Amino acid sequence: MLDDLALFVSIVDHGSLQAAARHANLPPATLTRRLQKLEAALGCQLLLRSARSLKPTPEGQLYYEQCRPLLTALAQTTATLDDDLNQVKGTLRVLAPVNLSRGLLAPAYASFMAAWPDIRLELSLSNRNEDVWRHGADLAIRVGEQDDPKLRQRRLGVIGMVLVASPAYVAEHGVPGHPRELERHRLLVSSPLSTWRFASPDGAETIEMQPQGRCDLNDIELGVTLAQAGLGILFCPRTLCHEALEAGQLVRLLPEWRTPQRPIYAVWPQQQLPRKVRTLLEHLAEFAAATPLLQGAPPAAT
Repeated sequence: MLDDLALFVSIVDHGSLQAAARHANLPPATLTRRLQKLEAALGCQLLLRSARSLKPTPEGQLYYEQCRPLLTALAQTTATLDDDLNQVKGTLRVLAPVNLSRGLLAPAYASFMAAWPDIRLELSLSNRNEDVWRHGADLAIRVGEQDDPKLRQRRLGVIGMVLVASPAYVAEHGVPGHPRELERHRLLVSSPLSTWRFASPDGAETIEMQPQGRCDLNDIELGVTLAQAGLGILFCPRTLCHEALEAGQLVRLLPEWRTPQRPIYAVWPQQQLPRKVRTLLEHLAEFAAATPLLQGAPPAAT
């Protein structure tokens, strides 16, 4: 009925069936049939038609005056929605982890904003999995397996885990030869990683422990700082300690034992992704694929 209403308004605007038919690229007989269908649905005659003239009836004039502004507003809303869905501009709201965003993902955000100057990026950083719906976010970056069936997801990469300590700590306390020996050491335990898992080189032995730390903290980056100061052994993502490892400020312990890899996901609530969100998603995926540390591998030697 909405299409028939639009045709009625077009007939009045153009002053004749023939002109409206040419504008709509339809046969005049089709317009006549659809106008009759609309009149039947409304139960009144909308137009007075003769061989030489066409004008609205009083009911048709009232209907035209009330409906034309509604059609204009609908067309404007549709055009605005089309812009939002199909153009890379406007506001993008993203939830993301603090340390990952300030570290490895920072260049990805910077290059995206440089490539798309009409985007206003709202980055809300938190190490908790904030509610996407409550924050009205377009996209969220999360670490770890995702099990929310209401959110769609795309895996971007993985983060490798390592066990590290400073050279000074190793010189004073020695090197553990087996994960079970960690119980005799000073440990730094971060709440996001309160369970430590190791698999032997041949896969025959798996160790899972929930260590009691000399220091328990909820920020892994601070844990890296404390480990560099020689205060204990830390189990942490390679993404946060790779610079200290390369600089010799930290050394890797039990390197032959395999540790889990933590997946990185982009998640979003919409079924139909607007182009601006889809563009950021592809940009992050390409960046992660080209970054060894986000694929669970150490950085390439230089």
